[in-house]
Amino acid sequence: MSVNLSKGQKISLDKEAGGALSHVTMGLGWDSVKSKGFLGFGSKSADVDLDASCLLFDEANKPVDTVWFRQLKSRDGSVVHSGDNRTGAGDGDDEQISVSLQQVPANVKSIVFTVNSFTGQSFAQVQNAYCRLLNANNGKEVARFDLSVQGPHSAQIMAKLYRHNGEWKMHAIGENGTGRTFDELLPQVAQHL
Repeated sequence: MSVNLSKGQKISLDKEAGGALSHVTMGLGWDSVKSKGFLGFGSKSADVDLDASCLLFDEANKPVDTVWFRQLKSRDGSVVHSGDNRTGAGDGDDEQISVSLQQVPANVKSIVFTVNSFTGQSFAQVQNAYCRLLNANNGKEVARFDLSVQGPHSAQIMAKLYRHNGEWKMHAIGENGTGRTFDELLPQVAQHL
């Protein structure tokens, strides 16, 4: 059964999944807000290009690697991005990042997932935004976090996976930010490591 996370909540992935997780997928989904046309006719929505990124950090909170639309795979192969969706069109996850937890190098302490509006629009132009964590072995949703906090921000630090006492845990961060790419969020991400 999936857990609906609230900002700041932390969970044990193994406990919520009912056993040891070896492979997880972070899914990001969104829709563009439709604007109403003249007299309610001709409604349309502007394309909003949200980008999911995954940042890997070591024990000293230094970046080890980054996976995003310009680098779809970590150097060690443990993290893989599904590719760039530039509109949010379609049902289900618009972008996914898969993490093979058993292959993540031992020097990686935390994995942070961010989302940025590459086209620069604010989240006020986005609706139905979420991130969710799936058990990639069986496709079952482990946790979900609603990102549809509309406002003037153009980025969000979604969640962090981190090692604690030999197991992986998840922290729903939900911190709003500004920036078209993950690197503009790094100073803000550092506060959550």
